[in-house]
Amino acid sequence: MNRFAVLQLSGCAGCEVSLLNADAWVDRYKLVYMPLVISAYDVPEVDVLLVSGGVRNDEDLYNLRRAVRHAGQVVAVGTCAISGGVASLGDRDAVRELFIAEEGRRHVPRLLPRCHPIDAFVEVDRYLPGCPPTPELFMAILFDLPDFKPSRIVCQECGRKKLKDMRPGHLLGFQRGEVLPDVCLINQGYLCIGSSTRGGCRAPCPRAGHPCVGCRGPSDALIEKESSAWFESIGRVFATLTDVPPEEVEAGLRSPQLALFLFQFSDYADASGVGSRDGHPRPKEKVL
Repeated sequence: MNRFAVLQLSGCAGCEVSLLNADAWVDRYKLVYMPLVISAYDVPEVDVLLVSGGVRNDEDLYNLRRAVRHAGQVVAVGTCAISGGVASLGDRDAVRELFIAEEGRRHVPRLLPRCHPIDAFVEVDRYLPGCPPTPELFMAILFDLPDFKPSRIVCQECGRKKLKDMRPGHLLGFQRGEVLPDVCLINQGYLCIGSSTRGGCRAPCPRAGHPCVGCRGPSDALIEKESSAWFESIGRVFATLTDVPPEEVEAGLRSPQLALFLFQFSDYADASGVGSRDGHPRPKEKVL
């Protein structure tokens, strides 16, 4: 029986809960380390190491480097491990100065200057984006299922119909208005970016009437391109389906509601090295 472990760095444990919501792995994988449910001091030798959360402090970095030595394969799981996620919201001068200051600290791990994805420090074999990845995606990457064929983009899994004669002139805003059940959310004036987001999640958010915010990261068509490419891609979709002014769409894309996930798109191809240790884009072949 294959052995796997889950290393939790700075995150919310949402990915772990999603994994526990699945049970197909129980008969084929033995979970030997996961602080949320299994107490152990060290990560033992494992076939697969799932890493969730970002590298936010020196303890995270120490635990990550120690754990990967014992792993046959390392998988970065979720938005935090891939792009910093929620923990990276603390990358503000005032917050950083407060927590880095010695005064008032009580045995708190030293914060690094920013929250890093794990591939800034270690080699990653596979990437499993999502916030959190769905149980089905966990099973697909653990079992390497040959018949699992994710759609290219979330729109293909959504099932809502795009209409030519329904063209809103402005965005409705965040969680406003009454959502029609079968009509494309963009046609209804919602800022949905499923057209640029990689599929595989089965579109639970837009199916339920909530616009896609891009937690699965860029589709393969955009994964190796700069951020300007995916801004332009989303803009073209809205120009085709709506009469919303381009500047209004641009402002919406840069809003706090979308910044957490949407700006991770640029991490994949960021030449500064944010997206990988050597500054090269993350290859789409490694991303499920």
